Amino acid sequence: MDKNIYFRNIPKVDILIDDERIKNLIENNDRELVIDIIREKTDELREFIFNSSSENEITSKIKSLIDDIVVKFKKTTALNMRKVINGTGTILHTNLGRAVISEKIADRLKEIVTGYSNLEYDIEKGERGERYSHFEDIVCRITGAEAAMAVNNNAAAVMLILSTMAKNKEVIVSRGELVEIGGSFRVPDVMAQSGSSLVEIGTTNKTHLRDYENAITEETAALLKVHTSNYKIVGFTESVSIKELSDLSKKHNIPLIEDIGSGVLIDLSKYGLTYEPTVQESIKNGADVVCFSGDKLLGGPQAGIIVGKKEYINKMKKNPLTRAIRIDKFTATALEAVFHEYIDEENAIKNIPVLNMIVKDIEEVNKLANLLYDKIKPALNSADIQIEDCLSQIGGGSLPLERINSKCIAIKPNNITTALLEKRLRYSAIPVIIRIANDKAIIDLRTINESEIDILSNSIINALG
Repeated sequence: MDKNIYFRNIPKVDILIDDERIKNLIENNDRELVIDIIREKTDELREFIFNSSSENEITSKIKSLIDDIVVKFKKTTALNMRKVINGTGTILHTNLGRAVISEKIADRLKEIVTGYSNLEYDIEKGERGERYSHFEDIVCRITGAEAAMAVNNNAAAVMLILSTMAKNKEVIVSRGELVEIGGSFRVPDVMAQSGSSLVEIGTTNKTHLRDYENAITEETAALLKVHTSNYKIVGFTESVSIKELSDLSKKHNIPLIEDIGSGVLIDLSKYGLTYEPTVQESIKNGADVVCFSGDKLLGGPQAGIIVGKKEYINKMKKNPLTRAIRIDKFTATALEAVFHEYIDEENAIKNIPVLNMIVKDIEEVNKLANLLYDKIKPALNSADIQIEDCLSQIGGGSLPLERINSKCIAIKPNNITTALLEKRLRYSAIPVIIRIANDKAIIDLRTINESEIDILSNSIINALG
């Protein structure tokens, strides 16, 4: 095969830009970018010809050159972060952005961030202010703490707390609480970065109060309790409560820190879920400093919120590390708005999407399932489609054993594989993310908003062909 023939068949740049499709790109976009992509795709085509041994594949590749240029240009200029529809039933889906923010809070964000704001300006005094001041009072009112601040995530919160309170000193932690957070971030690693030294006590399944007391020395800077919100040890277990640790910390004049993880502010057992300790209870039971995530059960933006005694929080605000991990105006605005919803518990349940999805009555979910089913009836000749019972989960490392009764649309295609259906849904204009079980495509309605039903139904019908 004489490949030089094919190399000569690659159109020159000036010929390519005479094509109507390329002309349209140049007329409506940056000419230099279009030319760069043309050169990039022709270079790729030359490399393909050089490495290929199939004349048919080479010919096909040359014929599709302009199409490839157009596709590449669209991919280059398209925004990569996209809205998706979460049909997995996992409410705090880490890969899909965790907590959903309400439209009310989104409107508040738009109002603040599309102009200037008093992020670090005290309007009353006419001088520089503090970004934490916008939400500190409301956070303290809700949690019962003396002071509050926030950084960019909860791992950063733990690191800042220990860097401030225990640098070059020892911190006592139960072995059963040395958890790994998402993405291979481990409590011992975060502690090491803070400059504090870990002192492990007890065993994986049992730690006693005497274990803490026996480990206290002159080098002990703090006691640290980590709530194991992303896993559970069951059976022959024992751990020490915050109240017991508080009494011990006061006896030895050592501060008590708790990483409570998910940051729940409402007793969810009232709504039929497993009891999860609240931030308020930690403060009430004697924790000096408590930190938790903003984008888990709190239902807010990604943040590491720190509450507790003013003397410790004030030192953290002055720590040079704080500037490296501080929150921006988006997060400060959203945190203030989210915490204001918690002034009234009913408002929080109604207006915070995460809480609303968690406590949503099964009949409401069933209505959504029937609404979706009715809209996809035109596809019944292409698949076996049923409304079935299923189980949703909280996700995001929160309440790992909790399963919530839900309803789903289960689809078994007739003419394509379930895997291909999943792929087509994922490739929809607005991607639909689902799960597969028993060779059926499962779309859990607990994590679907009614406003998404029309988009979802069209995507299903199109995917089934």
